[in-house]
Amino acid sequence: MNIFSDLRLLVIDSLQSMVAQGALPDGLDMSNVTVEPPRDSAHGDMATNAAMVLAKPAGQNPRVIADALAALLLADSRISTAEVAGPGFLNLRLAPKVWQDVVHGVFDLGTGFGRSDMGQGARVNVEYVSANPTGPLHVGHTRGAVFGDALASLLDFAGFDVTREYYINDGGAQVDVLARSVYLRYLEAHGQEVAFVDGTYPGDYLVPVGQALKDKVGDAWVDQPEAVWLQDVRDFATDAMMDLIRADLAALGVEMDVFYSEKSLYGTGRIEAAIADLEGKGLIYEGVLEPPKGKMPEDWEPREQTLFRSTAHGDDVDRPVKKSDGSWTYFAPDIAYHYDKVSRGFDALIDVFGADHGGYVKRMKAAVSALSDGRVPLDIKLTQLVRLFKNGEPFKMSKRAGTFVTLRDVVDQVGADVTRFVMLTRKNDAPLDFDFDKVLEQSRENPVFYVQYAHARVMSVLRKASEAGMDVEDATLAKADLGGLTHEAEQAVAKKLAEWPRLVEIAARTHEPHRVAFYLYELAGELHGLWNRGNDEPALRFIQEDDVATSQAKIALARAVSVVIASGLGILGVNPAQEMR
Repeated sequence: MNIFSDLRLLVIDSLQSMVAQGALPDGLDMSNVTVEPPRDSAHGDMATNAAMVLAKPAGQNPRVIADALAALLLADSRISTAEVAGPGFLNLRLAPKVWQDVVHGVFDLGTGFGRSDMGQGARVNVEYVSANPTGPLHVGHTRGAVFGDALASLLDFAGFDVTREYYINDGGAQVDVLARSVYLRYLEAHGQEVAFVDGTYPGDYLVPVGQALKDKVGDAWVDQPEAVWLQDVRDFATDAMMDLIRADLAALGVEMDVFYSEKSLYGTGRIEAAIADLEGKGLIYEGVLEPPKGKMPEDWEPREQTLFRSTAHGDDVDRPVKKSDGSWTYFAPDIAYHYDKVSRGFDALIDVFGADHGGYVKRMKAAVSALSDGRVPLDIKLTQLVRLFKNGEPFKMSKRAGTFVTLRDVVDQVGADVTRFVMLTRKNDAPLDFDFDKVLEQSRENPVFYVQYAHARVMSVLRKASEAGMDVEDATLAKADLGGLTHEAEQAVAKKLAEWPRLVEIAARTHEPHRVAFYLYELAGELHGLWNRGNDEPALRFIQEDDVATSQAKIALARAVSVVIASGLGILGVNPAQEMR
C-alpha cells in the first residue's frame, strides 16, 4: 500500500484522459511525472510536477495544464482540494478517509506494511565487513558491518533476493605476519621470552591462540625454521581468527550467507580465467605506465607489466594485474573474485568498503563492467571513520599496538541494539561520533532512546487499556471506526505512517539504510508530539474513560505506529523495546 504510487497512477490516468480528449498531444513522455510530499506541509498533503514537466513538450502554458488536471483530479473522492501554485505546480489535499485507510492498511499487512515488490526478485550480492583475518573486529569494521547488514535487510524488504557475503583476505602477506605473531605466542606458551618486532601483531587476543597451538602440536615446532611451520601455523591462525570474527559478528546480530576465501583463487586457475576473459575482450596488454602524481601506489613499476585497459570502462588510468616478475598484483585476485560473483548470476553487486578504499572504486567498477559486458552494476559504498568518545575524551585505536577498541568493547558496554542504531544515525560517507555516554542518555537528543521510547509508550498504553478491561487485540483494533481521528496532531501521525512505503523504496533504490533511522525518528516525534498534547488536551489522550469506541480508535493509531517502528527497527537489526527501564 503506497498512497504516493496510487496517487501518481491517478495523475497519469487523468493526463491520459486529457490526451484522449485532445487537451494534450499524443506521445508525451510521462516517466518524469512525480507525486511527492510538498516541501512545505502548509501547501498541502502532496504535490505533482505534471504540468511543469509536460508544458514544454506539449507546447502549452503549464498553468493551463495544471488547471485542467486539477478539475479531473477533484472528481476522485480521495482528493479534497487541488490548487495550482506558482508557475504550474499542483498542490493536493486528501480526504480524511485516505489517512484512516492508511491505518487500516497497517493492520491488514502488519509488519509487511511498506514491503515492496520493487526488486522483482533480482539477485543482489552485498559484500561487507571482509576484514583481514588478523584479529578481532574493531569499531571501524562495526560500522561497515551494521551498514551492510541493514542495507541487505532493506533490499530484502524491497523485494530483492539478497546474498550476504564476507570475503576472507587470507591470500596476502598480512596472513604470514599473523602466523609469525602466533608462533611467537606459541613460543611464549612454552615459557620463552619473546619480542614483537615492528610489523607483527602484539595483541593479547593471540595469547589463547598460541596456547591452543601448543596444545595441538606440543613442542614439535619450538625453535624450528620458518619453512617447517609457516604454512600450518598460517592455516591454524586464520581459522582461529575467523572463529573470533564470526563470534564478533554474532554478538552484533550479523549472519553471513557466504564466506569466500581469497586463498581459494590461487592455484585453482580462477585468476587466470578472469584475466583470460578480459584478454579475450582486448583489454589486457603489455605496457609501461607513466609514474603517477602524488603518493606512489605499491603496484607501480618503471618497467613493462601486464595491464588491464580499465580506462575503456571509466577508470582514470590502466591498472597492472601482473608484475614484471610474473607474480599477480593485489588487484588480480579482486578481479577474479568479482568474476566469480558475475559468474554466479547476480543481477547487481554492492561492495561496502572502508573510507581508505576510495582509490579502489573506479578500477573495481571498471573490472565488473568489463567482466559482465556492462550487464551487472557494481555500487561501492564507503563507510567513513567512527570517532569514539567516553567521559568527554577520545578513544584511540591501533591494531598493531594492540590497543584498538574492538567491536566487542562497544557491544559489551552499550548493547547490540544501541550500537546498530547509532551506527545508522549518519549517512555512510559522513564521519560519525560515537559517545558512550550520550548513546545511553534518555533524551530527545539520543535518537535510539527517542525511537525506542515511542514503541515502549505504545506498549504501555496497550497494557493499561487491557488492565482496564478494554479489548485492544489487533483483530479488534483493525475494525475500529477511525472517523473521529480528525485532529491535526492525529492526522499528522497518520500522514507520517503513509510515507513509510515510499521511504522504503527510496532508501532501497539509493542504497541508504540511514534513511530508515531518520524516518523512525520523525515518526517517533509525531507520536511523542501527540502524546504531549494529550497532557493539555484530554480529548487527545489515547484512553478515554467510559468511551471504549473512541479509545480503540485512538489506540489503533498508536498501535499502527508501533507496528511500523518495529518493522523499521527490524530492517536495522534492532529489537523494539517493550518498556523503558
